[in-house]
Amino acid sequence: MDVKIYNSLTNKVEKFETIEPNKVSMYVCGPTVYGYPHIGNMRPVVVFDTFRRFLSYIGYDVTYVSNFTDVDDKIIKSAAQENKSEKELTDFYISAFKDATQKIGSMLPNITPRVTEYIDAIIKYVDNLVKIGAAYEVNGDVYFRVSKILDYGSLSGINIEDLKVGARIEENTQKESPLDFALWKKTDVGINWDSPWGKGRPGWHTECCVMIDTIFPRHFIDVHGGGYDLKFPHHENEIAQSEATHNNKIAKYWMHNAFINFGNEKMSKSLGNVIFAKDLIAKVGGPVARMVIISTHYRMPVTFTDDTLEAAKQEVNKIEFAYRQLALKLQTSNVDMSKGEAKYINPFLLALADDLNTANALMELFNLIKLINTAIRTREPDLVLLNDYFKTLTDMLFVLGLDIKYTSLTDDDKKLYQQYMEAKANKDFAKSDEIRQTLIERKIL
Repeated sequence: MDVKIYNSLTNKVEKFETIEPNKVSMYVCGPTVYGYPHIGNMRPVVVFDTFRRFLSYIGYDVTYVSNFTDVDDKIIKSAAQENKSEKELTDFYISAFKDATQKIGSMLPNITPRVTEYIDAIIKYVDNLVKIGAAYEVNGDVYFRVSKILDYGSLSGINIEDLKVGARIEENTQKESPLDFALWKKTDVGINWDSPWGKGRPGWHTECCVMIDTIFPRHFIDVHGGGYDLKFPHHENEIAQSEATHNNKIAKYWMHNAFINFGNEKMSKSLGNVIFAKDLIAKVGGPVARMVIISTHYRMPVTFTDDTLEAAKQEVNKIEFAYRQLALKLQTSNVDMSKGEAKYINPFLLALADDLNTANALMELFNLIKLINTAIRTREPDLVLLNDYFKTLTDMLFVLGLDIKYTSLTDDDKKLYQQYMEAKANKDFAKSDEIRQTLIERKIL
C-alpha cells in the first residue's frame, strides 16, 4: 500500500519510502517532566501512536522512540519548590506521563530514553562540534555557530535577517552572534556534570540529536516528529547540529502536529487554561478524549469544548453499542470469532495512507457501523459476514487506539441471554426487563 505524508521539511505531501525496506525509524520529542501532563501534551502522543499502529498494521517493523527531558531549569525550580531531588521529581512525573499515555489508548514507545542517561555522549558530541569549528566556548558556556549552516531556517522558513533584528533586543554580548544557541550551560545550581568546559548541563537542542545518534547508529532516521511549536527553534537547531556533524538533516521526513485549543485560544500554562490529561481522562474516559483528538486531521488545530466532548462521547457510545451487539450475536450463535477476516478495512486504510487522515478513517469506521447495525437486524443474518465485520471493526479500533471492549460471554451469560429472549417471546415483560437490567450491568447489552 502506498503511503503519503506531509513532509514539513519540503512543505509537500510525499510518497513514504523508508531508508530500509519495511522498517521505520521514528523519533518524537517527548515532554520536559516537571509537572503533570496537560491534555495538549497528549496530541503528539495520540498522533504518532496512531501513525505507528497504522504502519505496523500494514506490515512495517517500526522502532518508535520518544524521550523524556529530565534536566531543565523548570525541573530544578519545581524540585526546589516540592522539596525533592531532581530525580525524585522526574521519576514521579515520568510515571504520571506514562500512565496518561496508556489511559488515552496509546502504547508506550519501544524506547523512552532520558537525557540524564546520555550525558557522556552529549559531552562527546558537543566536544566534536567545538573541534570542527561549528561551536565555541566562552567562560564555560558552549555555543553553536549558526553562521556555519548556509541553509539555516530550511525547516521553519525563518528568514535569518529577520532573526538577527529580533535577536538584538536581548543580545548576549558573550556570543559571537545573537543567533548562536547554547550547547552546554555553565552552572553549579541544581543537577550538573563535569565537562571539558567546567561544571554545567546540556542545552536542550543537543539532547535529542545525541539520543537519535546513539539509538539509531545510521545517524539518519525515517521520521522525526513533534508539535508544530517545536519547528523553531528546537528542530531547526537539531538540524543545524546534524548538518555540521553528519552532513544530513537528521530525518527524511519531518512531521508536526497542530495545537489543542480551548475555544479560540491555544492551551498554555501562561493563559491559565491548562487541563491536566489525568483529570480529563478521569472525567470522560480515554476513548472519548482520544476521539476528540483523532476526529481532526493532525495538521489542523483540535478544539476541546463541552460540545466536542459530548459529540465524541456519543460517537464512542455508537461504536461500543454496535461492537457489543455484534459480539453478542456471534457468541450466542457459537461462531468461531477467530475465523473472521478484515475484508472491509481497505477504504479505512487508504484514508490513513493519505497523510494519516484520521477524520476520513473515522468516516469509514462509521460506514461500517451502519452496515453492522443493518445486518444484525436481519431476521436470519449471515453469520460469516457478521464475523468478517467483527474482525474489520476490531482491527479498525486497534489502529485508531480506541480502547473499546465487548464482553466475552460465559456459559451462564449465554443461558441468561436465552432466558431473556424467551421472556420477550412469551411477552413476560416484567421478567424480561429484570433480566435485561442484569445484562446491561454485565455490559452484555
